[in-house]
Amino acid sequence: MIVFEIVLLVFLIVCALATCFSKNLLSTVIIFESYSAIMCVIWLLLRSPDLAITEAAVGAGVTGVLFYITLKNVKQLKEEDETDEE
Repeated sequence: MIVFEIVLLVFLIVCALATCFSKNLLSTVIIFESYSAIMCVIWLLLRSPDLAITEAAVGAGVTGVLFYITLKNVKQLKEEDETDEE
């Protein structure tokens, strides 16, 4: 069990660093959702199911959807700007 916890911790740190240094916004959102999923498992291992459910719902669920909507809107604005310049 200790090895599993260490692996989760390493993945958590890797996800945090990858989120900071990623250049692609879509990849950043996906990595952030992975971070939230790992945190959900860690909260379960710490016997805090209420926090795990909250992390899954807010971190990977609502926040992920909001990020995807934002990326879609940014892409649309970028395309509109490019067509206006022509």
